[in-house]
Amino acid sequence: MKWIYLAAAVLVLGAAELVAQDVFVKIPADLPGKNPLEGNSEAITAGMGAYRVRCADCHGMDARGIRGPDITQVWVRGRTDAALFSTIRNGVPSTEMPAHPAPRTSDMDIWRILAYLKTMAPATAAGPSSGNATAGEGVFATNCVGCHRIGEKGGRLGPDLSRIGVARARAAMARQIRGTMDDFRTGFEPVTLTAPNGQEIRGVKKNEDLFSVQIMDTRERIQGYLREDMRAVTNEKKSAMPAFGGDKLTDAQLDDLLTYLESLQGTTAAPAAGNR
Repeated sequence: MKWIYLAAAVLVLGAAELVAQDVFVKIPADLPGKNPLEGNSEAITAGMGAYRVRCADCHGMDARGIRGPDITQVWVRGRTDAALFSTIRNGVPSTEMPAHPAPRTSDMDIWRILAYLKTMAPATAAGPSSGNATAGEGVFATNCVGCHRIGEKGGRLGPDLSRIGVARARAAMARQIRGTMDDFRTGFEPVTLTAPNGQEIRGVKKNEDLFSVQIMDTRERIQGYLREDMRAVTNEKKSAMPAFGGDKLTDAQLDDLLTYLESLQGTTAAPAAGNR
């Protein structure tokens, strides 16, 4: 194959789900439409080892998602072997699903991972969420838009969520919202700068080197500071995002919000309402 972008082997599919639309996937004309290693016991065993080393950290040992999406459902939701291969190979723009050029990962390495994942794929798709995406959009507008963007609207202090539905598992999003998981994306690590007079400047770190640090402060201003001018530069261990416990967000509201976030695939189509 002439092009060889490599997707971090795997983060893949999760992300792949993501690529819920073929418009996001470039499939070479010479790529087999069906996995040539499907059902091959040796390939499945090798793929299991590769998956656990390279993918499980984001997608979970059972491939049902941690930081990344559940990738056991990709086939029953209409993804093809070729499209999934291409997702792994190229990664997914604007998500944490990276791409890596060969020869670190060969075509056969990718097919082995897919052969293993296919053994965990259910025969039928999971049932729809009970949440209502339209109501969830309202919850987002009330509680989240000040820090997070969707498309051209919203704040910049937190990550852009325009494609969060293909980048995060529902359970992982729930833990983050409830405040039970601290997971910082690069460029959004919380930091506190202490000036010589004791004044504290809080924000998220954008860049740093041995001599300086650049942050976005809580007013969304990009500011640069010399380390030698600061009394201290403290990398915070807890996310700048507040926890939304049951006193701030009911279980029903959380369910609606998660359903709305899952609908965000990076397209302009309006989210479909859930079943509740």
